[in-house]
Amino acid sequence: MSETPNRRLIVGPFNRVEGDLEVQLEISGTSVSSAYVNSPMFRGFERILEGRDPMDALVVAPRICGICSVSQSHAAALALAGVMGLEVPRNGLLATNLMTATENVADHLTHFHLFFMPDFARPAYQGRPWFEKAEARFKAAQGIAVRSATAARAELFHVLGILGGKWPHTLTLQPGGVTRAVDARDRVRLLATVRSFRRFLEDSLFGAPLDRVLALAGPEDLERWRISGPAGDFRLFLEIADDLELAALGRAYGRFLSHGAYADPEGGHLYRRGTFADGLGGPFDPDRVAEHHRFSRMAGQDRPHPPFSGSTVPDGMDEAGYSWCKAPRLDGLPYETGAIARQLVDGHPLIRTLAAQDGGSVRSRVIARLLELARTTDAMEGWLRAIDPSAPWCAASEMPDSAQAVGLTEAARGALGHWLRIERGKIAGYQIIAPTTWNFSPRDLDGVPGPLEQALVGAPVAEGERTPLSVQHIVRSFDPCMVCTVH
Repeated sequence: MSETPNRRLIVGPFNRVEGDLEVQLEISGTSVSSAYVNSPMFRGFERILEGRDPMDALVVAPRICGICSVSQSHAAALALAGVMGLEVPRNGLLATNLMTATENVADHLTHFHLFFMPDFARPAYQGRPWFEKAEARFKAAQGIAVRSATAARAELFHVLGILGGKWPHTLTLQPGGVTRAVDARDRVRLLATVRSFRRFLEDSLFGAPLDRVLALAGPEDLERWRISGPAGDFRLFLEIADDLELAALGRAYGRFLSHGAYADPEGGHLYRRGTFADGLGGPFDPDRVAEHHRFSRMAGQDRPHPPFSGSTVPDGMDEAGYSWCKAPRLDGLPYETGAIARQLVDGHPLIRTLAAQDGGSVRSRVIARLLELARTTDAMEGWLRAIDPSAPWCAASEMPDSAQAVGLTEAARGALGHWLRIERGKIAGYQIIAPTTWNFSPRDLDGVPGPLEQALVGAPVAEGERTPLSVQHIVRSFDPCMVCTVH
């Protein structure tokens, strides 16, 4: 039998991915030997912000994305709070947590039901023992679970309607807190909305009380759920993941970072800030971050760019670059971010054990996202109960003539940072590193692939596949947002 020849395959554009994405695969035999990830759409928001009044960032930055605009608002507000020296009052922190959590939780729900699981309702999987159920529940635009999740998401967004006035692109989030106070009646309505969403998760996604999900601590708990657990969609995913060996698919470098999510009024975050690599947690220092342009279509390819002195100067004539995305690195190394990073940094015992066994696999990424969905929904009820309607909601201060600060937050897809520099009362520099910029970055100055490029190596490719199913599972396990990736 002759060997299968090496070949090149260009995959894209991807459906059920936010924004434009193209992946070039080098295939040796029946698997991917190398990958080159291209973000083909340049947008230039960082340049748009230059020369403007600093407060314009609250209007312009959220329009980077209509899916995670609250996260972009939050990062901009944090950067402005940093240059203004503001401390947000307790109610402001709680309301901000609720708004960012609503968007993030809704994104997790949408990703699982509308982006990720419909892949398993494809005709290619006919004959698998779980196929009929996956098709009935997740067939694109038709599945029962797809429709019910869409309705639950729409109801949950009433939280943003009450707290933010609208979604996307609310202006309620400000450097000193929020401009919309919540009274006792509003709080009752908000609690009812969150509890209704909790019931949907318990009845449909997990088939069990959230407390039971929150108690998952080890692989043995997960295995019991797969074999004899409640008949929800979480169990269906575990069955599919076991049958298709998704735990062996899509491992990147095993290095993770989180900016910390949902500030605790008493200090720290609900999900801690830091890094996780080689089984150990560590600190995260934004001053150790730099972006590489070597394989980006940007000027300045000969050196790393710390964000405060970074630049976004496109070079359309460049022939070495293959993506408009820059390559952010921490201490010169690529890091993965997302729900799995948040849970690893925070020390979740189940996710740490899965990472030790499988690395950042397709299975562990999705499980981390679903566990976080349960954890965050539970926390939202606590934040609502902690609000004191009579206490302050927002602080104020003057804008300095010159200053710099970074706003670090967590979008659903991972670490989001806005680096703001003000000179003579105007924005002199504004650099944004989004989660998918980390995860879908091209190669760096040393030629080291980005996390997705590494995760795709070894992915199986069946004969005749033009858009390999394994590649789609890996790409979607990161939940990419390509419109946020390039600014």
